[in-house]
Amino acid sequence: MYIPFENLPGESRVWIYQSNRKFSEEEFSEIETDLKAFVEQWAAHGTSLEASFLLKYNRFIILAVNQDVQAATGCSIDSSVEFIQSLEKKYNVDLLDKMNVTFKLGEHIAHKPLIDFKKMVKDKSVSENTIVFNNLVNNIEEFNESWEVPAADSWHSRFF
Repeated sequence: MYIPFENLPGESRVWIYQSNRKFSEEEFSEIETDLKAFVEQWAAHGTSLEASFLLKYNRFIILAVNQDVQAATGCSIDSSVEFIQSLEKKYNVDLLDKMNVTFKLGEHIAHKPLIDFKKMVKDKSVSENTIVFNNLVNNIEEFNESWEVPAADSWHSRFF
């Protein structure tokens, strides 16, 4: 069951998928429609999940589930991954590779393989103050507080 993202409690679980490229406005609009349809029917063991999504920067898909109503289970998580994989095929993008880093360079959002990000650190092209997207956050509260943070305040800090 779809619930507006802002109406979910802070402890709702989140999954963040970053695209290796920016989606066009048309693609993002289609993805929004597909996500709404997916979330409407998303269930765990036959019980509808109270869920939502956010689309950010034409690059990120954030899925969220209110675990207090019904916890996401292995099968329901598998169905969300299958849905994300279908988007990967449809739009010829990579949404599941966790070995990439997305960060801000001024107003531009850059997406690099982790090895290239490490090289940028070494070359001082990015700093501890560079805003990174910490896709390891677990819930909406962490998402709101710790998703877009200076690299020094994220797991990225180990490279400095």
